[in-house]
Amino acid sequence: MSITSYPGQPYPLGATWDGEGVNFALYAENATTVELCLFDEPKDAKERECVRLADRNNHVWHVYLPGVKPGQLYGYRIDGPFEPGEGHRFNRNKVLIDPYAKAIAGTVSWHDSLFGYEMGHPDQDLSFNATDSAPFIPKSVVVDGTFDWEGDKPLKTPYHESIIYETHVKGFTKLHPEIPEELRGTYKGMAHPAAIKYLKELGVTAVELMPVHHFITDKYLLDKGLSNYWGYNTIGFFAPDVRYASADPRGEQVKEFKEMVKALHKAGIEVILDVVYNHTGEGNHLGPTLSFRGIDNAAYYRLTEDKRYYMDYTGTGNTLNARLPSVLRLIMDSLRYWVLDMHVDGFRFDLAATLARELHEVDRLSAFFDIIHQDPVISQVKLIAEPWDIGEGGYQVGKFPAGWAEWNGKYRDCIRDYWRGADSTLAEFASRFTGSADLYKDEFRRPTSSINFVTAHDGFTLADLVSYNEKHNEANGENNQDGDSHNRSWNCGAEGPTDDVHVNALRKKQQRNFITTLFLSQGVPMLVAGDEAGRTQQGNNNAYCQDNDISWLHWDQMDQELLDYTRKMIHLRLAHPAFRRRRWFRGEAVAGSKVEDIAWFQPEGQEMTEENWDTGFAKSLAVYLNGMSLRAKDPKGREILDDSFYIVFNAHHEPITFVLPPSNYGKQWELVLDTSMGQEAGKHFKAGEQVSAAELSIILLKHENVKS
Repeated sequence: MSITSYPGQPYPLGATWDGEGVNFALYAENATTVELCLFDEPKDAKERECVRLADRNNHVWHVYLPGVKPGQLYGYRIDGPFEPGEGHRFNRNKVLIDPYAKAIAGTVSWHDSLFGYEMGHPDQDLSFNATDSAPFIPKSVVVDGTFDWEGDKPLKTPYHESIIYETHVKGFTKLHPEIPEELRGTYKGMAHPAAIKYLKELGVTAVELMPVHHFITDKYLLDKGLSNYWGYNTIGFFAPDVRYASADPRGEQVKEFKEMVKALHKAGIEVILDVVYNHTGEGNHLGPTLSFRGIDNAAYYRLTEDKRYYMDYTGTGNTLNARLPSVLRLIMDSLRYWVLDMHVDGFRFDLAATLARELHEVDRLSAFFDIIHQDPVISQVKLIAEPWDIGEGGYQVGKFPAGWAEWNGKYRDCIRDYWRGADSTLAEFASRFTGSADLYKDEFRRPTSSINFVTAHDGFTLADLVSYNEKHNEANGENNQDGDSHNRSWNCGAEGPTDDVHVNALRKKQQRNFITTLFLSQGVPMLVAGDEAGRTQQGNNNAYCQDNDISWLHWDQMDQELLDYTRKMIHLRLAHPAFRRRRWFRGEAVAGSKVEDIAWFQPEGQEMTEENWDTGFAKSLAVYLNGMSLRAKDPKGREILDDSFYIVFNAHHEPITFVLPPSNYGKQWELVLDTSMGQEAGKHFKAGEQVSAAELSIILLKHENVKS
């Protein structure tokens, strides 16, 4: 008996339940036949019903099925030309995931039938595989989008008040002893009071979650006993990944994700998603046919002149074609959905330069930027670019438009070089510390355009940065050939774990130096989960495939001393707007005073000269930050004032004595911290007095302007 169907509507795309039935709509420009298949179970070998979509509007195929309810599993079979040389890879024997699916039940079970060609055939992808893939492909799910948000609204934490914490839903919660075992590794685990309490006490204002869009683990990883831990292999841009759900995969993951966001928002913590719109999990021309490739390959991907092959600016085998209106609509619809329906507060765009490529070169005025800039929803959330890809001309740090913040890779490299003693100039260090005006000021952007970080998920952890000179990625099964070999790291005298007390003491101090530099710098600090407490990956700087003890946070091995120190630094930053300026330093005297808003000093107490700035071997300097010249007002229009600070940086391998500046900068200074732990906080110094800075250390002093 055939199911009742009506023509339905071409918008919205995806499966939309209206309380009485479901409207299905799918974009497939070059298809000749589209069939909607309904399944009872995720691994069913055969669909229960199959409905041919007879109605088509502007390349969107659509149908309405009365009586269909949330929880219904479905997929598509699509026919059209199989002409790989022309970019067409239609094969109705493959059940396909809806690109607009709000939930996906289960994961891929790797089988030869998932490939559109016959594995091992001499003609490779030019051959045709007629085997049905239904039992092995995860099914799309009709979702009930209703949810009681209890008045939840966007937090809209300003960038200058933000502390971003990059973390992983599973890695952060998997070993947490206070989270019930059945909730560990899930959205519910992330929303657990124990997890939120930790984040609140640490002082972070936003979690930047590594990819939670439904993703693929490649077969070659599974064959090696590994998996795609990071998740940079998206197949569902609307679907929260089922692997992080604790219950029924038929849509429950959507509810759990929303509950997580609501709980974090109640605690004052924003949710930023790491998103991957530059490619999909279908790989190159030898990859599987799971969704986009079978729906309309030429209408989704960037193809080479020989349309059998894919442009690859991402190192993953393919690149989504953001030049096409249909793909731009997919990306924009996805972003808007996560903001409006899932209440997220912003996005970090993986390899964002790829999205800006028009023909081949990165185009800063591309359609992608134009559309986002004018969108009333997306333009109002946090937009953070990873401003590079692997293609020619792909390194675009400092070149994204107004309204965007960027992962500042130049900040990371400079700060690492400074503290390991590499040849570099004090001028660059000063620029990075004060917000990287050389990158952002001329484009009418603010210091908060710079997302400052010393480490990220990709690379060494902070503890490993000071413990290894070389990467140690043997566990990845690629003979240690994967991962970056130029890490700007320094092992402090021994490679890896050691019993040498002097080496271990130096490593702890270096971690404090990095943490202190990060949280005193102008811009927006990003901390990687676990760096605040000495997390190690045993020297693995590319743990993308390590869903195990290498990557997870070990709550029973936390460096409590470093954790306490990091908390102190975060709360110090939040308490003092002098470290969170909204405008650029001018280097000019403040009205009614002869003291500049910022001044740089040599150890002898004299102001820096042009000659001093360009000396490559110099590693020591001090900076004065005037808390009376912030040029900012609070929401009620009152001028914001703060204490003034004097920061001594000594990256030399010998102690250096610094002379404090004249009394017009401050008559008396109070020691706030010394990363060498050689002096206790609270000690007072007078103008012109000497302060001893231990080798490789930072000293922070405060001149009180504002009575607490």
